[in-house]
Amino acid sequence: MLLPRRDHALIGEARATTRRVGRTFAIACRLLPRPLRDDVYLLYLVFRTLDDLVDTRSSQAPARIVAVEDWCRGATPASREARILAELHERRDLPREALIEFCRGMRDDLGGSPIESEDELDRYCYRVAGTVGVVMAAVLGTRRPADRPAAALGMAMQRTNILRDIDEDLANGRVYLARTTLVRLGGLAPGEREALLRDQIARADALYDEGVAGIPDLVHGRRAIAAAAGMYREILRQIEREGYGRRAGRAVVPRRRKLLIAARRGGATTP
Repeated sequence: MLLPRRDHALIGEARATTRRVGRTFAIACRLLPRPLRDDVYLLYLVFRTLDDLVDTRSSQAPARIVAVEDWCRGATPASREARILAELHERRDLPREALIEFCRGMRDDLGGSPIESEDELDRYCYRVAGTVGVVMAAVLGTRRPADRPAAALGMAMQRTNILRDIDEDLANGRVYLARTTLVRLGGLAPGEREALLRDQIARADALYDEGVAGIPDLVHGRRAIAAAAGMYREILRQIEREGYGRRAGRAVVPRRRKLLIAARRGGATTP
């Protein structure tokens, strides 16, 4: 049985999750029309729930991933995430192949295999985040095929997350950078990663350029996506200002600067 078309308790949970966990994204979501915003919150809840189950190595993770994959292949929705997607699909025609690829990315995380090359890192970033961009573009609507720039923007944001969270990931025994790049450009210790970060920031910036170029092709939400891209990209600038990892810790963009960027970028394009 599908969820009611407007399950207010569920939407409330989705809003709260976005505001608690995806604070930068939540700021951008304020620029969306309310009905569309609620659908985006629900979509975020699905992605975030699966990601958290994988990150915490929950025993439920494999079955919940399978339930989404099965729905994508035509089965009756058998989990909350699958039911949310099925209900959204009635209104937004979600790209199921992108959702299957997202699930493959979740399986990559569960497997914990090291990332050997930049090509492998690009594939990983596409699966766990580029796919999110593709699905988001489908929800917002596009004037022409926009999978490539939508995927590029998601991949840019994932690469930004990786660079921001290097020390946190290391503390948890995880490395999301390509082994061959680490060998070529040096280690991850604070004060020794400038060459590495310069290289990785340039790669992320190129993806942002490609992704932002596709924003005018969105039917709805251009202001919101421009604001999200600008705020996320500012994390790279913060890493640069802080000396390319001279000290350990996460680069944090002050909320006041985020709001200023959101106002500038969000007002720079027609909604």
